[in-house]
Amino acid sequence: MPELPEVEVVRAGLAPAVDGAEIVAVRVLDERSLRRHGGPAEDFVDRLVGRVLGAPERRGKFIWIPLDPPSFPGLVRSFPGLVEGPAETASALAIHLGMSGQVLLRERDVDDVRTRIRLDIVHPTHGELRVNFVDQRIFGSMAIVPLVPAADHPEQRIPTHVTHIARDPLDPLFDTDAVVARIRRRRSGIKRVLLDQTTVSGVGNIYADEALWRARLHYDQPADSLTRATAMRLLDDVRAVLDQALAEGGTSFDAQYVNVNGASGYFARSLNVYGQQGEPCPRCGTPIVRERFMNRGSHVCPRCQRPRAAA
Repeated sequence: MPELPEVEVVRAGLAPAVDGAEIVAVRVLDERSLRRHGGPAEDFVDRLVGRVLGAPERRGKFIWIPLDPPSFPGLVRSFPGLVEGPAETASALAIHLGMSGQVLLRERDVDDVRTRIRLDIVHPTHGELRVNFVDQRIFGSMAIVPLVPAADHPEQRIPTHVTHIARDPLDPLFDTDAVVARIRRRRSGIKRVLLDQTTVSGVGNIYADEALWRARLHYDQPADSLTRATAMRLLDDVRAVLDQALAEGGTSFDAQYVNVNGASGYFARSLNVYGQQGEPCPRCGTPIVRERFMNRGSHVCPRCQRPRAAA
């Protein structure tokens, strides 16, 4: 599924077009894309039409767009986790990209193949636009969700379904010292720890492999064997990989991972180990290998990333 850079590219691309825009029409073309919404398609449509969108936000791989209070209280409907009335003022349109979800900004008369949900909006500056939620495999979704105060920063409101998700290394409130301490208490292999979204969010298979290569760490190196300095350096490498991937528009191996204009990212050209099995390590020349890991693969340099008693 898309990792932090791909999701952030979508969030940043949506921001100027949707912040302050009013939703004037909603069409649900496939109700399977509402599987995470607490109500039928009619509820989803009624509770969105006439609402004004705020600036899109993100935590890890999750995007949401805050909604202003409904203009007509009669349209407010109860659903699990929300009650009618004031609670509705703290809600958002949550977007889950799944494996192949895309959010495409279009002119009002443009449709895309495999569009599952369509939002017609009017922006005070950009005029009439269309937001198409396109999803080939239909693992992604849209939903209206309640917002609650973040446990570590009550002034910030986040969707209830991401309260267990840790902050990511690009978050201004990311607490590096606390995350280092958390990592060093874990006995699991370091890659498993990086993929645990409750420890550090936004990192998936691609960027874990790339960061571990930069840090010269084997994916199965026990996390509790890392010194504090090594763990700090690893988080710096994670941040550097994410920053570079974000600057290059994310990683696109096929047409499924695109920005809001349908353009592919090009970080795939900068990959050092992920998907490079058989190619020489850019650092030492040893052929990169792919090993089985958690029902997928892990890419390592056998020379640069040897397991150690302590790291």
